[in-house]
Amino acid sequence: MNDYYTTLGVPRNATAADIKKAYRKLAREHHPDVAGPDGEAHFKSVAAAYEVLGNADKRAMYDRGVDPRAAGGGRGGAPDGFGFEDIFETFFGGGGSARRGPASRTQRGGDTLVHAEVTLEEAVFGVARQLQVDLAETCGSCEGTCCAPGTSPQPCRQCNGTGSVQRMARSLLGQVVTSSPCPACGGYGSTIDSPCHDCAGQGRTSARRTVSVDIPAGVETGTRIRMPGAGDAGPGGGPKGDLYIEIREQAHQTFERRGNDLHCTLEVPMTAAALGTVMSVETFDGARDIEVKPGTHSGSTVKLKGLGVGKLQRQGRGDFYVHLDVHTPTDLTDEQEGLLRQLAALRGEEMPEGHLAPIGGGVFARLRDAFMGRV
Repeated sequence: MNDYYTTLGVPRNATAADIKKAYRKLAREHHPDVAGPDGEAHFKSVAAAYEVLGNADKRAMYDRGVDPRAAGGGRGGAPDGFGFEDIFETFFGGGGSARRGPASRTQRGGDTLVHAEVTLEEAVFGVARQLQVDLAETCGSCEGTCCAPGTSPQPCRQCNGTGSVQRMARSLLGQVVTSSPCPACGGYGSTIDSPCHDCAGQGRTSARRTVSVDIPAGVETGTRIRMPGAGDAGPGGGPKGDLYIEIREQAHQTFERRGNDLHCTLEVPMTAAALGTVMSVETFDGARDIEVKPGTHSGSTVKLKGLGVGKLQRQGRGDFYVHLDVHTPTDLTDEQEGLLRQLAALRGEEMPEGHLAPIGGGVFARLRDAFMGRV
């Protein structure tokens, strides 16, 4: 029995990578184009050794004492499992496996992206929306066959339906066969002699369609909603891709959104802030009463729990924050001014002295905390 390990110059425990490396080196050295006619016999023995040791099943058989080449009787030409594709891979680091058979005209449709504008209120509660979308639909005339009614694709006369053509090329090994898509049929193996007039042989046409989409609560600008199988139909009657709806949220005139919370500012008269009162504020859930405690300062915040934005794909809602802005009047009448001066005199504030507030206190700190959401 031939000693294939010795032929390749590798030990019996050599890895597959070591065997391939040794084969490449010896094949280059002993190829007839390099070594001349004297190297032909050695090149064949190297190729035979790699045919066995380069195949895991054949190597296992050989290690058990059976020569697969002798057991199979041998064959002329390229050995089993070792064809031109392996030769290209050996010498040029070949790029992947070749396509087998003709390509299919039927392909999956592409994904489609459309935009939908929603108001802040719609983002709070969610909304059902009807969208007009231009999409590719399977052609109604040919039903995706790409052919005129009553006709069908015909086998390509150039490649005989295989979808590929073969050419001879020169390499270090001499002449080898290369395969490429057939230029006549584009690799499909068939030609359409009478394409459908409605879809120009594409198997699909463009149409405007109304799509119903449920936009959930909690969406915001940039949120994408995926609708599987609602996108463009594929060429040749292929399945539809997916439809993505990207949300654009409109700014609100009164309310500001911060995550799942809503914020607004409520002006409070100076007297109401000093004496305390109950005021009404509008929310997306209707009017709500809030308590303005006596001595309220600008920047104070009242929280209305659970009146904010619905949480996307979760239960519950954020909160609603009312920031109080104490309004100081600038258009006092003489009588109002007189009353205020009497109050100032009663409080000893005709000539008040200012006092610096400690760090972390005062109106600016309260406004900062309210802005940062620390309420």
